[in-house]
Amino acid sequence: MAFISEKKIKGVKRHYLESSVRLPGGKVKKFSVYLKNYSPGRKYDTSKYRKILDSKVSNELIVFASGFYKKSAIFNKHLLERLEEVRLGYKEIVKKLSSKQLQDIIDRFTVNFTYESNAIEGNSLTLKDVTMILHEKKAIEGKDLREIYETLNTREAMELVFGNRLRIRKEDIIKLHKVLVKNTGVASGFKKLPNFLLGRNVKTAPPERVEEEMGALMEWYHKNENMHPLQRVAIFHGKFEKIHPFEDGNGRAGRLLINIMLLNHCYPPLIIRKSQRLSYFSCLEAFDRGHEDKLHRFLIEKYKKTYEKFFKVYVNYL
Repeated sequence: MAFISEKKIKGVKRHYLESSVRLPGGKVKKFSVYLKNYSPGRKYDTSKYRKILDSKVSNELIVFASGFYKKSAIFNKHLLERLEEVRLGYKEIVKKLSSKQLQDIIDRFTVNFTYESNAIEGNSLTLKDVTMILHEKKAIEGKDLREIYETLNTREAMELVFGNRLRIRKEDIIKLHKVLVKNTGVASGFKKLPNFLLGRNVKTAPPERVEEEMGALMEWYHKNENMHPLQRVAIFHGKFEKIHPFEDGNGRAGRLLINIMLLNHCYPPLIIRKSQRLSYFSCLEAFDRGHEDKLHRFLIEKYKKTYEKFFKVYVNYL
């Protein structure tokens, strides 16, 4: 939040519009713009200076991000700057929304995400069905009760996600899974029996190794803060799905964890559409074989598209 400060320079009082911003890595930097002809107690329009200050902050953050995060063939300087521009654009959108508008966009995102994520796993409910269940609290006659609970549970999980109440730690990941499988007949918590992936030539972690492998994955995630959040998200997601730590619900939990990680770092959440199911699974299969780039590019595209086609479109209709 911007504020006005007073400084005495060579005996002359000068006033500045200032803002403190936390940079990647935790360092806080102060930005300021001189307020010409400002006099305390008198009406003064700071809107022009706020725009200058916001532009100054945005430019600095974009440059800083491109220098702070570790670069690779995919996550090069140009992409890092573009990803930061999207983050800042999302931040501006959220800042401009009223509390009612913000809740509306979260509700719309929740409906879309829930429908698409559940459909990827074979849930037969249509987008209209999901909307009626979540917004109108109506049961859908003739529909599988488990599918209805999966829908209601995902909404409850999304409330935790957007409430920023979950982190990448064992207790929160298990809590997320417990919410997702409530009333579905699936045991919550790490699996007790082996499971396998249909159509994928990869062995999941045996039950006795899940705790160790998940612990190593979370430790890796928290140690690599110099890696761009979206790059860390992609690697975490690929490894999580390969471990397959739960009896069931790994895909839905994994896609929610993507958005937990993004929102924890103030990046906009993303949606993977059911129409991209085959491409998505192909990326995970490539990851299993040691080729991470395909999954990186896939999630980068979903990140950009969700911002452009969902968040920016919503604001255009206000």
